[in-house]
Amino acid sequence: MGFRFEFDSVNQILLTKLEGAISDDVIRQLEGALRKQASEKKPLVQIVDCSGITKFDMSSELVRHLGKRKPPAHALQARRLIIAPTPVSFGLARMYQMAGEPQHASVAIVRSMKEALSELGIEQVKFEPLK
Repeated sequence: MGFRFEFDSVNQILLTKLEGAISDDVIRQLEGALRKQASEKKPLVQIVDCSGITKFDMSSELVRHLGKRKPPAHALQARRLIIAPTPVSFGLARMYQMAGEPQHASVAIVRSMKEALSELGIEQVKFEPLK
């Protein structure tokens, strides 16, 4: 599978790690699974980490479509960050953000986990895998 979830119960952070080749099908599966995990955990922070992606095989149309979808109410309450270390991942993250303005204007796009934690003012995390 091209994604997995981890949770830091102390800081209430839901981490989504994308890995390998990412296609439209993987992103569609991820969207449903992420909504479910976020609904169950009700995190204060959601981080999507794109640093494990080896190939982007997804359409810009899907990125724009997802950007235009209204996030669930609980997701609007959470701080949301995307870790996008490569030019391609950064560009796709910006496309998502811009397609959904103003509802995604608060999504922060950073280059590393270190930068994400700095943005949040958090020094230590302990992520546990979720099923």
